Amino acid sequence: LFESCSGGGGRFDPGILYYMPQTWTSDDTDAVERLKIQYGTSVVYPASAMGAHVSAVPNHQVGRVTSMKMRGDVAMSGNFGYELDLSQQTPEDLEEIRRQIARVKQIRRVTQQGTFTRLQSPFKGNVCAWQFALEDTVVFSAFVTLQDANPELRRVRLRDIPAGRWQDEDTGEVYDASVLCNAGVRLPFIAPGGVPVGDFQSVVMVLKKVE
Repeated sequence: LFESCSGGGGRFDPGILYYMPQTWTSDDTDAVERLKIQYGTSVVYPASAMGAHVSAVPNHQVGRVTSMKMRGDVAMSGNFGYELDLSQQTPEDLEEIRRQIARVKQIRRVTQQGTFTRLQSPFKGNVCAWQFALEDTVVFSAFVTLQDANPELRRVRLRDIPAGRWQDEDTGEVYDASVLCNAGVRLPFIAPGGVPVGDFQSVVMVLKKVE
């Protein structure tokens, strides 16, 4: 597999994608920055064409520290990979990496071949969300960058979910499609009692149609 890249910008070239089916999206690998980079790139190019890797922290470009979980959750929405020294990771991060690899194997057919829908723009606030849908599976991803004091109860409405009941594969909770599209999914970024759980949070929900 060849990956296209272009120093100095102008990385994506529709012609070269015929020969090299993925392109390195940006040297800026910070997870928070990548929300805007990948969201904007997806307006023209499919997620399957976007190289999206988990890098080390503090990030080389902006010096930001984000969790292994958030870095992985962002990268799962593109052509997933790692660019870091595994021997320097904590046992907790190595366990998270194992979890991420298992999750990517579970969802990559949906994220690579499914219909991608932008739900909430990172250019318009602190929350970003999108979804992938293919046949009987929906992969919903949401992210918060900077938390607000006394935040409102955040929900994100999914789109074009076929009628029926859908089960969260992690929690077992079942939702009707009408609830997902009209009331939306409550984002787990606020702990009981209304206290935010901190900056740079993420969730990836896999929904399977059960009836």
